[in-house]
Amino acid sequence: MQALPTSDPNAAAVSQQLEQPLLEVESCLNLLGDALLRRDTGAIEQYAGKLHQALAQAISRFSDAARSGAVPPNLRHRLALAGGRVAAQRESLARATAALDRAIDVLMPGENTGLYSASGKNERKALGGSIQA
Repeated sequence: MQALPTSDPNAAAVSQQLEQPLLEVESCLNLLGDALLRRDTGAIEQYAGKLHQALAQAISRFSDAARSGAVPPNLRHRLALAGGRVAAQRESLARATAALDRAIDVLMPGENTGLYSASGKNERKALGGSIQA
């Protein structure tokens, strides 16, 4: 449901002040999503940094507006959608990182030290042969 236009100049000014940082967040999310699809690590770092800055600015502006009760419902909804997209991208990156970690563990197993690992497993080297009493 769309918010009805208002003739209150203060409400229109608040909407404009909130619209710009929200557009920046949405733009950064789109650019970061494209970089993730391309697996362009340089662009991912660049857009992740820009997204972090844009989110900080948007949250600051929305917090200020919320204290005065002046956040329009349509902008609140768009901010919530952007937050959901950030969470989805974070989850996607966490899964990709875990898969990469597993692949590295398979391809490059750690050196056995004869000690217990962080997970509590005994990592003693197999010496071969048998022990006789």
